[in-house]
Amino acid sequence: MTHLGHPGRQPARRRVLAAGAAFAAVPALPATARAAAPAGPPGPLPTAAEITAVLRRVADHWIGAHADPGDNKWARATFFSGLMALHRLTRDPRYLAYARGWAEGHDYALNNGVTTRHADDHCAGQTYLDLYALEPEPGKIAAIEDSLHRMVFTDRPEKNDDWWWDDALHMAMPPFARLGELRAEPAYWDKLYALYTHTKSAEGGPGLYAPQAGLWYRDKRFLPGGIVSPDGRPVLWSRGNGWVAGAHVKVLGTLPAGARHVPEYRATLMRELAALRAVQRADGFWNVNLADPAHLPGPETSGTSFFLYATAYALRTRLVPRARYLPVAVRAWHGLTTTAVHPDGFLGHVQGVGDRPESSQPVGPDTTADFGVGAFLHAGCELAALAG
Repeated sequence: MTHLGHPGRQPARRRVLAAGAAFAAVPALPATARAAAPAGPPGPLPTAAEITAVLRRVADHWIGAHADPGDNKWARATFFSGLMALHRLTRDPRYLAYARGWAEGHDYALNNGVTTRHADDHCAGQTYLDLYALEPEPGKIAAIEDSLHRMVFTDRPEKNDDWWWDDALHMAMPPFARLGELRAEPAYWDKLYALYTHTKSAEGGPGLYAPQAGLWYRDKRFLPGGIVSPDGRPVLWSRGNGWVAGAHVKVLGTLPAGARHVPEYRATLMRELAALRAVQRADGFWNVNLADPAHLPGPETSGTSFFLYATAYALRTRLVPRARYLPVAVRAWHGLTTTAVHPDGFLGHVQGVGDRPESSQPVGPDTTADFGVGAFLHAGCELAALAG
């Protein structure tokens, strides 16, 4: 996995403990905490050019520090998905060349091969599909198509419990959606929905989705009666919910508006965004535990970036009212660019690999990770599209 520091930089151990707004209990999920959204506009929406300049600085720093583009596992694949979004925005050939070199270096293969059912292994397929869309050569998507075809048609197609953790939705939902669209084969969309429904409504008994709260538990260990915060509150992990938000955005951006399950995907995303609006910190970030602001408080970039990505998408597609949600997006961007983005483009305050708020702590200005950069690139590209 990628390092959490920066070559040549002395790690700063300062932990930012800026407090958000006051919190009160959410009646629908009693142990959850929420904050009143900060009042007043955070400032104007930056121009697309201003946003793009920051994105270039962050992407260029990462590329410059990583001559070896890395493995084809989920974390690096998330970075390349974000980089391809930046290429679509800028048409800069350098970004395409770096992504193409990564994919070709892995022969467009999947980690653990085509027989894998593990969602993490399918994440690389998102970038392979992006590259195929630009230069349609069958070999680019042969592995991802073979693997998903097996799950849909030949390898226990009745088995729908593979996505037992909420991160899986971001890793694997988009390739299923895109292959269904590419091949005009709705069986991929049906399988996607069956896997999604198990995660949402059956995994661990009730499913990982808490509909009253509009948020998701990372996996069954955190369901009611399981792991809680030191203060006894639920653990609703920020990045886990970020993965879910990103998954919904990518699927809704692919499926035809009239596809059968689009209304549910839209409604679920909108419910999550409403919950997130209520717990955004005054500085624009979200805490690592959305249900407990005292649980390892401080700015965190990866969850915040995914939430900005989803909010900007929902604004651009008019799923949410501009007056209520544009301040959320602008505040998040302002927080990220003034606190997390260093002058040289290094992106800090990224919680490293893990499955809960305690993972990869402490989080600070000099902690970074590839998937965090990818999430930030997605967020900024969507915000630039909104700024138009």
